[in-house]
Amino acid sequence: MDLKRVVITGMGALTPVGNSVDEYWENLVAGKSGAGPITKFDASLFKTQFACEVKNFDPLDIMDRKEARKLDHFSIYALATSDEAIIDSGLDLEKVNLNRAGVVWGSGIGGMKTFQEECFNFKDGDGSPRFNPFFVPKMIVDIAAGHISMKYGLRGPNYVTVSACASSNNAIIDSLMLIQLGKSDFIVTGGSEAGVNIAGIGGFNALKALSTRNDDPLSASRPFDANRDGFVLGEGSGCLILEELEHAKSRGAKIYAEVVGGGLTADAHHITAPHPEGLGAINAMRLALEDAGMKPEEIDYVNVHGTSTPLGDIAETKGIKEVFGAHAYNLNISSTKSMTGHLLGAAGAIEAIACVKAIENNIIPPTINFKTKDENIDYNLNLTLNKAEKRTVNAALSNTFGFGGHNTSIVLKKYND
Repeated sequence: MDLKRVVITGMGALTPVGNSVDEYWENLVAGKSGAGPITKFDASLFKTQFACEVKNFDPLDIMDRKEARKLDHFSIYALATSDEAIIDSGLDLEKVNLNRAGVVWGSGIGGMKTFQEECFNFKDGDGSPRFNPFFVPKMIVDIAAGHISMKYGLRGPNYVTVSACASSNNAIIDSLMLIQLGKSDFIVTGGSEAGVNIAGIGGFNALKALSTRNDDPLSASRPFDANRDGFVLGEGSGCLILEELEHAKSRGAKIYAEVVGGGLTADAHHITAPHPEGLGAINAMRLALEDAGMKPEEIDYVNVHGTSTPLGDIAETKGIKEVFGAHAYNLNISSTKSMTGHLLGAAGAIEAIACVKAIENNIIPPTINFKTKDENIDYNLNLTLNKAEKRTVNAALSNTFGFGGHNTSIVLKKYND
């Protein structure tokens, strides 16, 4: 059968460096770090006392207080970005078939803060099992997709993908396939995460996964730098409207880019560490290119997973060299996590948006905070260090990898009719 073509017609972003797509992109290009001291709780006794928090965002700007009390922040973030994306898309929901409109969302953890609060309340109480009746509906990871579908009346496919930090790339790939197969006309996809809380910081500290550069949070996320010491936890959401091409054209939609391929693999190696030779990442990138029907030489930009961990950055650069061969040295490569921190299950969504904006504007956002070379990394690769670069971007590949060995790659390219 002939697969349908899939395009992006709307986007929304709520990130540590901007509360809209335009603000997010402007600050990426400027190389602005979103890191700072944690304000959401007293972190003074934690090994890590900083994070990339969402700033100047009030849920009451998009919903009333009663509704907000029923939602964990990961769902609130999802609703904020889906609203921006749907408005941006120009979709008239009264004129489309809502039975063929879906929501496929991604989140690695879901309502961690809600779970934490209910456990604290029980521990500090008199022993009576008094739990909030909204405890479970606030916490469960699928609820974000449910709330988006209920708000807009979208009655097509509806679920959440959970693959740790690969979750929202998984959601985008699932959405791509559903539309390609003719199952939906458009899908609201992306991801959200709200893990900057006691359990989130404490848990990742226990894993020794986070940077502890408390004296200089702004430069703590430093992918490819010899002195990197772990990732910086971020939070927020990204949303994309994926739409079948003819459906988009029939309503005169603005088309940002085309989604042309996705690759899904497993390392089958370790619960947290990547395969040392980047085997799973290599396979995911190759599968994404094969799915897109593209040669490695057709890719201009790779937005890497690039979390600023000692092992991960080395493995990913090895994988890129293996997949792209000599063309690896013609690519621009960058890690936008150097600015946003790591949004876990939402990372793939905001990084896909960064790729779309790179294609639209022919600008590569930088990898900031680089100072010292690591003998294990090949700096003949163009890692777009410290400063954005202008170049023609016809196609981009975006990687996200998750604990458990989950690997995802997506390919986006400039739309041509």
